[in-house]
Amino acid sequence: MSPTPQQRRAARHRLGTGQGDAPPARRGPSGGRKKPITVDAIITAAFGIVEAEGYEALTMRRVATALETGPSSLYAHVVNKEDLDELLIGRLCAGIELPEPDPERWREQIVGVCAQLRDQYLRYPGISRAAFAAASSNLDTLRVGEGMLAILLAGGIEPQAAAWAIDSLALYVNAYTLELSVADTRLGRTGGDDWVVSREELLRRFAALPDSFPQSKRYAAELTAGTLHDRFDFTLGLMIDGLPRPR
Repeated sequence: MSPTPQQRRAARHRLGTGQGDAPPARRGPSGGRKKPITVDAIITAAFGIVEAEGYEALTMRRVATALETGPSSLYAHVVNKEDLDELLIGRLCAGIELPEPDPERWREQIVGVCAQLRDQYLRYPGISRAAFAAASSNLDTLRVGEGMLAILLAGGIEPQAAAWAIDSLALYVNAYTLELSVADTRLGRTGGDDWVVSREELLRRFAALPDSFPQSKRYAAELTAGTLHDRFDFTLGLMIDGLPRPR
């Protein structure tokens, strides 16, 4: 008896990969003229949809259409949309390079891992939504958490604080990249690292505020300074510097 989708999912998690499932022969008039359906083919098609149309366009039916098959063919390999989400995030996490933890450079290292995650998510508009409210069992995703934990522990961060810090940092990266993708969608741009409106326009709006906003008017230059990635680095710094360490 062929393994169920749930058994396939469990096997993928043990192996840490979406590869290796034997592609069944296609049925119907097309026979073997089309490429076989595999987990890898499903993931690739899903990324293509997200890259071109955004994460909101991603459905199992949409992936099936891209592969010129029916949704039932996908369920032989992927349990459901949640399973597909986990595979997508796992594939992105597989591309993260984790450094050997260095007690002297731990701060730089953890920022670097977060920046890699940010850049991976920004390749596919809204893909970080797939990581929200998910308790992953994908080994590629868990590998990144393991690496981040090792870096924080090497830096002398207390274990409980390090454990919670991983969640906090991941949540911030997810939210940051999601906000950027929403802004890009509204403006019809790709990969923007700028304000929703220009800095000049923001300064004009602050200057036009009534006198009941004295601080906003006085510090408009500071409120609008820097790129979005500057603010990303600043926020990570606040989070990391606030972690408790042994006295």
